[in-house]
Amino acid sequence: MLRIKRVPTVVSNYQKDESEEAARREGGCGRNCLNKCCIQGAKLPLYAFKPVNKIVGDKALPGHESSQPPVAFLDSLLLGEWEDRMQKGLFRYDVTACETKVIPGGYGFVAQLNEGRHLKKRPTEFRVDKVLQPFDGSKFNFTKVGQEEVLFQFESSEDGEVQFFPNAPIDVENSPSVVAINVSPIEYGHVLLIPRIFECLPQRIDRDSFLLALYMAAEAENPYFRLGYNSLGAFATINHLHFQAYYLAVPFPIEKAPTKKITTLDGGVKISKLLNYPVRGLIFEGGNTIQDLSNTVSDACICLQDNNIPYNVLIADCGRRIFLLPQCYAEKQALGEVNAELLDTQVNPAVWEISGHMVLKRKKDYEEASEENAWRLLAEVSLSEERFQEVSALIFEAIASVDNGNVNATQSSLEEPDAKPKSHEEVDAIHPAMVAGTKECLVLH
Repeated sequence: MLRIKRVPTVVSNYQKDESEEAARREGGCGRNCLNKCCIQGAKLPLYAFKPVNKIVGDKALPGHESSQPPVAFLDSLLLGEWEDRMQKGLFRYDVTACETKVIPGGYGFVAQLNEGRHLKKRPTEFRVDKVLQPFDGSKFNFTKVGQEEVLFQFESSEDGEVQFFPNAPIDVENSPSVVAINVSPIEYGHVLLIPRIFECLPQRIDRDSFLLALYMAAEAENPYFRLGYNSLGAFATINHLHFQAYYLAVPFPIEKAPTKKITTLDGGVKISKLLNYPVRGLIFEGGNTIQDLSNTVSDACICLQDNNIPYNVLIADCGRRIFLLPQCYAEKQALGEVNAELLDTQVNPAVWEISGHMVLKRKKDYEEASEENAWRLLAEVSLSEERFQEVSALIFEAIASVDNGNVNATQSSLEEPDAKPKSHEEVDAIHPAMVAGTKECLVLH
């Protein structure tokens, strides 16, 4: 069994020692949590999105063609509620005060100095050799967070129209999906999407959960709001199904990297591979419907999970482009194959770091941040070319089994690289409400 000593991400103010939790349960927790002891009669805002399955041109996945939503999902609801929790002092530190800079060079890596993210956290044993592990209710999970950390419920609308209920009952029997704050945030608006929270699903992507994440990305309607996913073994720290998301008003380097088309499936999903980037990965985009795109990517993720291959996912461009990135850093770390200088940085390269947002924990590393250093770290994350080809073959075989066998990667492998994505260049000026009260670096270009 491979284990590494590491510092966990603290995602709740109620992440305590197990002995303390047991004592509370015996006498009633009194924490207004999401567990059975406190959930009866609880209410939370509910945002019901319009489950449109048709992709409309290149501009949006679900869209709101017939009417405007009753509340601006990103500006007023998600970021507004997040700032409300910041004013109430629910975060471990003020992430908007963290220094951030774009590292000089052609890739535009973003460095952030976030010393608060690893201070005063207890070390733990983290298993990295199994991507799929059963849910363990005795360990920290999201039913233990305080209700004040939850921003709203996020569900598909029953009548096909966008609806917002500011004070809706929590239907425990139907296990709603919720959006909650990360109390140790990486960036402005850092939240967690927790699908079907009361089902206590392990950190394992399925078709329904991934489709929900795509709807959230599309509902935000801003390419600077991205969702990410880390599997176990790829620096997920909680074995309770969740996606992360936050707002950062600069393009990620991975989004600007050139790509090379591999194939287009019958369902209209185009699959490409990254070029000239330190981490090898696949890009999925297009599709005749949002479900075509979602099913293809989730099937690829399920393939990796079933083959015990750690991976990260970045959902970009309002859900239109998805990066799938198998990785091996934690395995190398556990085997003692990572350079000591890299280990000393205490950087755990998960989805955000792999995408080019380097969250640094030491001032020395921030001051000395360079494109060369970022590249050197991320190169350790990547599978070798030979291993990446083997893993890609597994993915295409899995996808072909549900796509009538029409994946032909070899035939199209000689196609010319695609143009770099243009979505960020076409974005309108950032809404003032999105950056009000945030640090100046959020609007660096």
